[in-house]
Amino acid sequence: MRGAAVLFLTLYVLRALVAEANNMLSGLHVWLFAGGLFVTYAAMAMPLGMGLAASLLGGFLCDAVTPVAFGTHAALFAAAHAVIYNARPRLQRQQTPVRVGVAVLANLGLFLALTFVRLRAGHAASAPWPRMFSDLFWSEAAVAAAAPWFFSLQLRSLQLARAVPWGSA
Repeated sequence: MRGAAVLFLTLYVLRALVAEANNMLSGLHVWLFAGGLFVTYAAMAMPLGMGLAASLLGGFLCDAVTPVAFGTHAALFAAAHAVIYNARPRLQRQQTPVRVGVAVLANLGLFLALTFVRLRAGHAASAPWPRMFSDLFWSEAAVAAAAPWFFSLQLRSLQLARAVPWGSA
């Protein structure tokens, strides 16, 4: 379980960086979501138990600072982890562009799922959608740009802790 703990620490760093970026971008009315980065490496490179534990802990970390019911992110991250984990035999998971593509697609799915969870019936039917599409665009761009660096951080952290999983190099 050392691998899950190391990945959780990298997810903690990611959560802090995303929070700082959102703080800096708040004047521009932009909110970044990087949920795809929270699950992709763990689902693509780790054994099921350790990867799922890291994804769940990352989800609980996001739940702690987001105004949704506690466990929402954890459940969504676990579902995304399961989908990616089951698809990984059909992917060239050692290649960075493939991992980035999976992270972007996972981020899209998680963003849309979280958007539907957060929308309230009191809003007008079309009022929040332009803002949501803008946030989605910037979030996808940020995930695509940050994913190679973050995957390298996770791999190097696992190497330093001598917790490199099978099949990830």
